[in-house]
Amino acid sequence: MLFSGKKMKAVAAAAMLALAVGIAGCGGGDRKAASGTSGKTYKVGIVQLVEHAALDAANKGFVDGMAGKGFKEGRNVTYDRQNAQADQSNLQNIAQRFVNNKVDLICAIATPAAQTVANATKDIPIVGTAITDYKQAKLIQDPARPGTNVTGTTDMNPIKEQVALLHKVFPNARKVGVIYSSSEVNSQTQVEIMKKEAAALGLEVAEATVSNVNDIQQAASSLVGKVDVLYIPTDNVMASAVPTLCKVTNEARLPVVCGEPNEVKAGGMITLGIDYYQLGVMTGEMAADILNGKAKPQDMAIQSQKQFKVVINQKNADLLGVKIPDDVKKDAEILK
Repeated sequence: MLFSGKKMKAVAAAAMLALAVGIAGCGGGDRKAASGTSGKTYKVGIVQLVEHAALDAANKGFVDGMAGKGFKEGRNVTYDRQNAQADQSNLQNIAQRFVNNKVDLICAIATPAAQTVANATKDIPIVGTAITDYKQAKLIQDPARPGTNVTGTTDMNPIKEQVALLHKVFPNARKVGVIYSSSEVNSQTQVEIMKKEAAALGLEVAEATVSNVNDIQQAASSLVGKVDVLYIPTDNVMASAVPTLCKVTNEARLPVVCGEPNEVKAGGMITLGIDYYQLGVMTGEMAADILNGKAKPQDMAIQSQKQFKVVINQKNADLLGVKIPDDVKKDAEILK
């Protein structure tokens, strides 16, 4: 087929336009595939107070929760993972690092970590996890509507049910000991609730506090012979050194009822507690909604886990000669 000069120019122009559109389309598609649907790679800082099983599980759950909502590491999100090793000066340095690097969002794992980053920035969105009471920690105004740049998930235990479980497994117990960190507001909150629930069942409570893991052995020894059973809340100091605690309690044949499953796995006897990995997943999903522009921290209600499970360390129960009632064991996770 033959074309005139004008037609030839028109055909050539059309071909050039089609080629240009095609190239632009391919380039845009590559960028989209590399950086997610928004075309942006997000920077997220993760600060964990200290290393222990519960917080580690929440950390992993957070990343998996983000991934489940499309934010995948190496594709459209990069993580700056930091562990403060329970040191306040480390927390402050990490918080300033995140602010200086202008991260898009901060995940704070445990109450002291959240308090430190919240003091460092009022602009960067913060999602917290493994935090018991956001309002008492002065992180938010109201759990239903935080009103600040902080939101997240709470690890508040079903303390009433835990004390009821303790009473069922140890019906002859009259005195309950509790050990917790004096510097953790989350632990203080749990212990106050626990004392009220224990009193309602006619149980006396004896307290011992610690400042760090080096105090645990002495604190536990101070309660030996004075209490029938020991309770520990979801306390970061205690959770990081359960074997140290149980070395004393096992020798004294003193059972330990725990605030969460990882403390049972580390040597305690029994709990009705939350799943920190699932709590982390919930937190990651909240963070994804913030980064996607679907929600703002100040408007996102604090979320909590609704289902709990009994976890039993059968080896520890056998060691101390404790018979767990069959109806307690029925739907429990039993560690052997």
